[in-house]
Amino acid sequence: MLGAIGLDEIQESVYRALVAVGAAEVSDLAHRLALPEPDTERALRRLEQTGLAAQSSSRVDRWVAALPAVALGALLTQQRHELEQAELAAAMLAEEYRAEATDSAVHDLVEVVTGARAVAHRFFQLQLGATSEVCALVTGKPVAVSGMENEAEERAATRGVSYRVVVEREVLSLPSGITELSAALSRDEHCRVVDRVPTKLVVADGALAMVPLTGRGAEPAALVVHASGLLESLMGLFEAVWREAMPIRLGGSGRPEEEESNGPDAMDLEVLSLLLAGLTDASVAKQLDLGLRTVQRRVKGLMELTGVSTRLQLGWHAYERGWVAREPQL
Repeated sequence: MLGAIGLDEIQESVYRALVAVGAAEVSDLAHRLALPEPDTERALRRLEQTGLAAQSSSRVDRWVAALPAVALGALLTQQRHELEQAELAAAMLAEEYRAEATDSAVHDLVEVVTGARAVAHRFFQLQLGATSEVCALVTGKPVAVSGMENEAEERAATRGVSYRVVVEREVLSLPSGITELSAALSRDEHCRVVDRVPTKLVVADGALAMVPLTGRGAEPAALVVHASGLLESLMGLFEAVWREAMPIRLGGSGRPEEEESNGPDAMDLEVLSLLLAGLTDASVAKQLDLGLRTVQRRVKGLMELTGVSTRLQLGWHAYERGWVAREPQL
């Protein structure tokens, strides 16, 4: 919790232990925390530099904790000041960049990123810099970044950045496909499915896009596209795929607040959603860890509930009743 003010885990543990006892010797703290004494002393020296601890004037080997309200308050004030200065510098640099971009040459509108680490870093950076919306097309064959599984996405969603994601059907058949998609839906992301997406694509705030340049087997590389006609075309591509994609529902996501007492349960809705997304009974059973007969029995129950005789009719009735309602086209 104190990493924001520059303390690592050991330093924070030592400070917390010192606060708990008020004052202690290095050997006592080391024993309490099950740490080597040299590591404990190094942590105490670091705490001394930040004003969180001090050596006792009466005993050389005895350390005293500084009053948290005072010591931590001072560090937090300094941190806020540094952040304010950084924000000011960022705003000035952004203004300079916009001024320069007005007369940028064509070659400045795109950049090529080469190497798995560089591609992954730029991908994370693009999402971390988003402020309103991230749009993505996800394939079943990632080049350098695996699907939707990345820390940047969670952090962006926590900041209130909305996500619209289209995955191709193959993603649902991957071992972790359903798990990752369920996690995305639990973060209130809007997810849809199509047979295939034309390319892997990420667009942040409609102002910056990233697309792969190489396939599997070659060194990963990606093209980062800044505001331009090419970026508008990429955004248009995403919107076209989004309009044709099928909304997906897992774990009760998007479920109506009021349901019929004899209506489908959460598992019925997951089965139905995956079937409408194009998976076979066997694939649905495998993804949801159910028996094949269980899936078929649930489908039969839904057909009886809606009074239909074919699965095509079941899909139509599912939309009519709002079980798997298509979201408004954006």
